[in-house]
Amino acid sequence: MRPTPALRLQATRILRGGHGPDPKNGVYMGWWGSLGSPTQKNIVTYTVSPNRLNPTHHIVSDAIFNTFRRTRNQILYWVPPLMIAYLVMDWAIERNEYLNSKPGRAEFGE
Repeated sequence: MRPTPALRLQATRILRGGHGPDPKNGVYMGWWGSLGSPTQKNIVTYTVSPNRLNPTHHIVSDAIFNTFRRTRNQILYWVPPLMIAYLVMDWAIERNEYLNSKPGRAEFGE
């Protein structure tokens, strides 16, 4: 199978250094890596969405409001046991101090 004259011309130009117009488009096609070809059409470019550029943008304000909301919803579950524990501990400390004082030893001592 014999190549067409255009392909033969292009092959000889490539062997000689690739200079001269392209037989198909009539423009210079440089050597490998610097083709200098016509600009591409229908190029698709992708960008990052603005809300993805800075993922920590609202982190402080969101943390404050989210903590407030979650605490408000859970406050009745952890405040009563905390108050009971505080009152029991306060009573135990006062009772221990009284029992180890002079009047407590006189009342309950031997």
